[in-house]
Amino acid sequence: MKIGIYGQFYHKNSGIYIQQLLEALDRNNIEVVIEKRFLELINLHDDIDKTYSHFSTFEELDHSYDLFFSIGGDGTILKTITYVRDLGIPIAGINTGRLGFLATIQKEEIQESIDAILQKRFKISSRSLLSIESHPSNDEFGVLNFAMNEIAVSRRNTTSMITVHTSLDDEFLTSYWADGLIVSTPTGSTGYSLSCGGPVIMPEAKNIVLTPIAPHNLNARPLVIPDNKEIKLQISGREDDYLVSLDSRIHTLPNEAIVTIKKTSFDIKMVILEENSFLKTLRKKMLWGEDKRN
Repeated sequence: MKIGIYGQFYHKNSGIYIQQLLEALDRNNIEVVIEKRFLELINLHDDIDKTYSHFSTFEELDHSYDLFFSIGGDGTILKTITYVRDLGIPIAGINTGRLGFLATIQKEEIQESIDAILQKRFKISSRSLLSIESHPSNDEFGVLNFAMNEIAVSRRNTTSMITVHTSLDDEFLTSYWADGLIVSTPTGSTGYSLSCGGPVIMPEAKNIVLTPIAPHNLNARPLVIPDNKEIKLQISGREDDYLVSLDSRIHTLPNEAIVTIKKTSFDIKMVILEENSFLKTLRKKMLWGEDKRN
């Protein structure tokens, strides 16, 4: 069995859990390959007897990997998918952060979780992604032209609103006069979209959500559409350009440039332990049912 590991940061309180993970994998004779920068952070803070192989770019990964561990929070998983891409490698998120809608394996339960994973006691949750192209075409997005949470357009270097002319399958929908517009997957519905008033959507739903950011017209409400729709956005405003964010990656495009957003041809596979579920995570993270009157 071959497993990849990625993490963005090394927190002083997470070192013991990283050690537990590596020791558990070693006991089971698992081949472990660690992202180069994260391996350097581990070696900087801990004395590790074993020498591990490493990778630096997504081009060094292939279908020989059986599993990928992401150590951190949800933001680390969003970075992990830029390595895994369309290889179909299942990702298991170990939560050393705070909220954790995606990183559902708690750091205090690493040993039990690894035993369950090695015994195949888990489910796979397929998560859809969104891709983006700009017209006229440029290389602004490169090979990382996809997002698992959301693609958002927003104003840049101004307090003035922008106008987002929006079409679905080349049919005009509306023009949003707002700070921006969020195009979210079901996975991203519990993130930026939710904070702007969007709905929570089950991960397996075949939908996309359009959520305006602080719209001037109060009747501009979030809209749920089928995920087979092609979305075209053309932005105009007082500034010469605007921002486009793909999860945590930010780009700049000139005014009047048209972006086309649609579902990607591949999904990301998330590892969900049998005792976990999206509904359980939803209740826990959003404190549903925690009313003091109960």
